[in-house]
Amino acid sequence: MDVFNGLTEPAASRLRASELAPYVQPFWDRLTELQYSRSTVRQYLNCLAHFALWSRRRPFDLRALDRLAVNFIDQHLPCCTCTAPVQRSRHQVRTALRHLMTVARSAGVQLDSRHVGPIDEQLRRFDDYLLHSKGLAGSTRLKRITVIRALLRMKSSAATPSADDLRQFLTQELSRVSAASGGATATAVRSYLRFRAFEGDPVEHLLPVVGAPANWRLAPLPETLSSDEVNRLLDAFPVDLPSRLRCYALVRCVVDLGLRSSEVIALALDDIDWIAGTVRISKSKSRRVDLLPLPHLTGAAIADYLRSERPRTASRLVFVRHVAPVDEPVAADVVRRAVRAAYRRAGLPYTRVHILRHTLASRLLNTGGTLKEVADMLRHRELNTSLIYAKVDFGRLGEVAMPWPGSRP
Repeated sequence: MDVFNGLTEPAASRLRASELAPYVQPFWDRLTELQYSRSTVRQYLNCLAHFALWSRRRPFDLRALDRLAVNFIDQHLPCCTCTAPVQRSRHQVRTALRHLMTVARSAGVQLDSRHVGPIDEQLRRFDDYLLHSKGLAGSTRLKRITVIRALLRMKSSAATPSADDLRQFLTQELSRVSAASGGATATAVRSYLRFRAFEGDPVEHLLPVVGAPANWRLAPLPETLSSDEVNRLLDAFPVDLPSRLRCYALVRCVVDLGLRSSEVIALALDDIDWIAGTVRISKSKSRRVDLLPLPHLTGAAIADYLRSERPRTASRLVFVRHVAPVDEPVAADVVRRAVRAAYRRAGLPYTRVHILRHTLASRLLNTGGTLKEVADMLRHRELNTSLIYAKVDFGRLGEVAMPWPGSRP
């Protein structure tokens, strides 16, 4: 089909008159192959038409597409006065231009990425340092990168921060987070300073500036759900719920196996041994491979999803997107949203997904399990990490509890 005939006349004429014209048909073909609906593809083409209209007013080099896209989204869209009809949604425009870059690369265009600023380049090196020198997991690196990006943007420079910069940033950050989160922020800043020292910068005098708020790691009592609350949570999946089978299977993986959100979305079809009744966790925070028993109800929930709801896709991951592009993995936020929505439907006053790991640990201990078994199930590197769950081992605590002064024997 002639793609231009499916567009409004202003959008079609803007694309025909631009240097993007040869890429319009491949763009349509790519999005159609990824199973986007025709209406969504037209919306993205209208985004390209807006970009093409803006590009006519300045020198245009397709090799600089990455840089031009950043300027268009960050500088033009917020104050756009282009003649209607145009697409101004930042999210849609950003997605459309990313697909355009993929199409351009497939056509042999060498995109120039030299526009990357010094802050982004330094964050890239910091991430490499955290991965290759410290061996940190992706989720931990992302949190530290987010903290340091805020620090560098506050001072608008990739230069070494001063002591006053650090004090100002820490005062600002620690005033809005809990003591535990404040400790993570301070750890990220100290890690960044060690990275700068690793690169040869004289920053040792700045380390004493970075203090963390007082926080006793084993002081709080782990928050857990009761057995009744767990049952209410698992019953909160009505038949008319969109993506019901996927949501239910996701929640069962967290409740029954104690998986983290990142571990749930990383499950692959090849990780499940249906005959032996086991599941392999190969992309865990500890960066090791663990083999866990697959409970019958958990396996049944996953099997129901695979048979009845999972779309046709070339992906080998268990949980996939239900909207285009279906071949791309779901994000960890899909797990978090599924759990939080189930909390709301069940009428439970919780929001954190990690509570379900605490609940599993409490259930294991109160049915006769040991801290070593909890550590194995939750895949903790060290037994000390599991010590906090001794506080919810009510059976053994009852055996060693001393009589309250003045109470009856």
